[in-house]
Amino acid sequence: MARHKGRAWNGRLLAAALGVTTLAAAASVWTAQADPAGGRQPEARVAAPVAKVAADIAHASDRGARGVNITIDDGPDPVWTPQVLQLLKDSGVKATFCMVGTQAQAYPDLVKAVLADGHRLCNHTVSHDTAMDTRSEAYQSQQILDAERMIIKASGGVRSQYYRAPGGAFTPYSRQLAASRGMRPLGWNVDTKDFEHPGVDTMVATVKSEIANGPTVLFHDAGGDRSQTLAALREILPWLKQQGYSFGFPVR
Repeated sequence: MARHKGRAWNGRLLAAALGVTTLAAAASVWTAQADPAGGRQPEARVAAPVAKVAADIAHASDRGARGVNITIDDGPDPVWTPQVLQLLKDSGVKATFCMVGTQAQAYPDLVKAVLADGHRLCNHTVSHDTAMDTRSEAYQSQQILDAERMIIKASGGVRSQYYRAPGGAFTPYSRQLAASRGMRPLGWNVDTKDFEHPGVDTMVATVKSEIANGPTVLFHDAGGDRSQTLAALREILPWLKQQGYSFGFPVR
């Protein structure tokens, strides 16, 4: 997987994360599973012990060989996330939202809106540090576990089902830690590079040419102007349906 580097967004998130208190994984947390069919969420309840998932990086879709996983990173964002949600709803598509902890903490209503529409949550760390794989295990733990706490609180008790390292900077330690907390490490196969604003036609062409490489497609709903992302999704989603693909979630 290509690493994302050089984004001013990273610096803003790192600054926003200063002062976050490092917490160990809570012994008692509130949880509820998101409804994949798009129903309303159940009331939060005390969780059973976390079921460990596989620690290898997932790429496959739960819809099989003709499945596609739409993944949306770096939010939620008050300008762009509502527009992405409306577009997905209009298209009848479910997605996985990889949320930055500080963003989830700032916009809990948007976290709940994502879940109310039947999408799934993914932990994308506290501050989106793309050099995670060069950091100490203590730092990696803080980034993952504090983000887990922030997202659970913002969601009203729903756990992230996946963990995506910023820029793909996974380590064996971070993968094992996430898996032990019930979060399957999540990769991608098709990088639209929408954060670079390459143009709608380029993004659409990338998906069309690379979707045969694997089902998980990477977009963003925060970190800058996402108008190109929205325009590209409006073309890509119906095209994928026309090609016989269906939309699902990454395997766990």
